[in-house]
Amino acid sequence: MHVVIFEGNKWQTFAPMTLSRPAFMLFSGMTTLLDKAIRYLRPSRLTLWVRPEFVEYCRTKVIPTLKVPCKINEPLDDEVAMIVAARELHFSRFEAPGSECVAVDEGGVAIHQAYAKVPGLSPEDALTSSKKWLSMLDLPRTIVHTRLASYIWDLISWNEESLVADSLVLDEAQHQLPKGAYHTVNPDNVWVAKDVSLAPGVVLDASKGPVMIGRAASIGANSVLLGPCYIGDYTRLSPLAIIRPGTSIGPLCKAGGEISNSIIAGYSNKAHEGYLGDSYVGEWVNFGAGTTTSNVKNTYGQVSVTIGQREINTERRSMGSLIGDHTTTSIGTRLTTGAYVGYNCLLAGSGLVPKFVPSFSFWTQKGMEKFDITKAADVARRVLDRRDKVFGPVDEQIMHYVQKAAPDVEA
Repeated sequence: MHVVIFEGNKWQTFAPMTLSRPAFMLFSGMTTLLDKAIRYLRPSRLTLWVRPEFVEYCRTKVIPTLKVPCKINEPLDDEVAMIVAARELHFSRFEAPGSECVAVDEGGVAIHQAYAKVPGLSPEDALTSSKKWLSMLDLPRTIVHTRLASYIWDLISWNEESLVADSLVLDEAQHQLPKGAYHTVNPDNVWVAKDVSLAPGVVLDASKGPVMIGRAASIGANSVLLGPCYIGDYTRLSPLAIIRPGTSIGPLCKAGGEISNSIIAGYSNKAHEGYLGDSYVGEWVNFGAGTTTSNVKNTYGQVSVTIGQREINTERRSMGSLIGDHTTTSIGTRLTTGAYVGYNCLLAGSGLVPKFVPSFSFWTQKGMEKFDITKAADVARRVLDRRDKVFGPVDEQIMHYVQKAAPDVEA
């Protein structure tokens, strides 16, 4: 089956994460949304429709990781295709319909999935909702069993379920726990990959969901992991870390303190004490010691997120922070409930961080200043070099794209 995964025009509601990546590269559970789509749709060939600025990103960072033939931004040919939204979260295997059909969102205006033969349909049609694109709304309606996220915090809300679903496809060999002076609760639901280090006193409590630890991860002494949770490949947990349910920590991170119901995409540092709750954190983020998020209002009411002039009700009573890639906080930083911190920000003030910090901002006691992109690129090069990574031409191109796109998204 030919599968087409499209970004469409809803990618902006997943900022700041989608400022620097296609929507299907958002992290959920143990993997990206793209990984889940491939797992459950089982395409014979794949086409990704992305913003033009992410074509080279996909060619260099996405396609080399895939095991299925993949092309970028090519229009449909004469073969019927399964067209699915990049913001879909898949939980189970999918069988192709017997005939052309379409599934729409609850409002009946956005295409969720379509099984259709529309030669010449292009990514530009999806991004602009052209007449040719909207003509698929006339197809017979069907119902699908995937979730269509509307905002980035939907992925936080669904992360426990996503973790449980991902655990069902793990290799049984990962049930062979290493020897050590640690303690497990419900060990049949504890999954440990090769070369994992478990220090004395570690507690892996899978009584309420799976505890999953990736290859060569290191868990510090007396840390407590409460499932469902996931620790990515080569990630290091500091001693005494508390990882609560619903938490996903991606690869090559350093994490410590208390983390609850949060997603950290990868390559980020939160190695010290401090609380992170109900939050979504991008890549290459560094938390200074003592950085803490508030995730509940004093009134216990629903939390709103402010993005520019817009205030969006999350309909959640627990909502922490959204923190874009390459953002850094100083020691003792305090993030307010429902904070939005954009791409490549430096937070160095001593008070409560403003609820909205636009991308490329330098916040101090003097207030908000613009962070120069040349300095930002220099810092990023040094940060990646510390992990034996290279801040290459594609990374720099994405940074310049974010600088251009963020003002409109965050207006």
